Amino acid sequence: MRIAFLSDIHGNREALDACLAHAARVGVDRYVFLGDMVGYGADPVYVIDRVAGLVEDGALALLGNHDAAAVSGDIEGMNQYARDAIRWTRDELDDAQIDFLRNLSSSASEDDRLYVHSEAASPGSWNYVTNASEAERSLRATDKRLTFCGHVHRPQLYHMTAMKPAVYFKPPSGQAIPLVGQRKWLAVQGAVGQPRDENPAAAWGLFDTDKGEFTYMRVPYDIETAAGKIHAAHLPQILAARLYIGR
Repeated sequence: MRIAFLSDIHGNREALDACLAHAARVGVDRYVFLGDMVGYGADPVYVIDRVAGLVEDGALALLGNHDAAAVSGDIEGMNQYARDAIRWTRDELDDAQIDFLRNLSSSASEDDRLYVHSEAASPGSWNYVTNASEAERSLRATDKRLTFCGHVHRPQLYHMTAMKPAVYFKPPSGQAIPLVGQRKWLAVQGAVGQPRDENPAAAWGLFDTDKGEFTYMRVPYDIETAAGKIHAAHLPQILAARLYIGR
């Protein structure tokens, strides 16, 4: 099975469509959405409806912290730009879209794989994985061999053996990486809709369960249109500007 992982779409229609089109071209059997469909971007309605349609066809979607904020209205701990975007997003969504988000879980598992938006130790606390020690905490919190998460907006890969600490590995784009069976792995996805690794191209991941290989993908998309919609919606200008620089 070939599984496509998409995380942190953040209301970016153009980036989502580009990633889905790329996934269709290379061939995938399943879609897993790792949370944060909304926030920052100007197309939350489209994104939720598109993901909900794919879930009806067998995809899996998880709850992210921005999704949870859009449901509850609780924006404590967010910066001002994120708060403004969530307030705007809540006004855009109808009851059906709110209900779709409300019914999502923060983690899920199948076979030897754990899917989570943030990390395994406390999924609902929305902790970030930004270094090896944080990755190790997550890896030790689950008995699954493979963990796939998002939340950080930067592609990262960590591996760990039973008697050694977690090790960071900088993943190249477009190159299949064997997730060898003697180790536990944590594959942090890049962001579809708001990359922060100084590469503005949309990010998604592909895991081949038969080959045991994971590939970090990057896809160019129409940033001009996505940014223009943010300006037209009178959302904070920085949310548009950062799309061009991936930061």
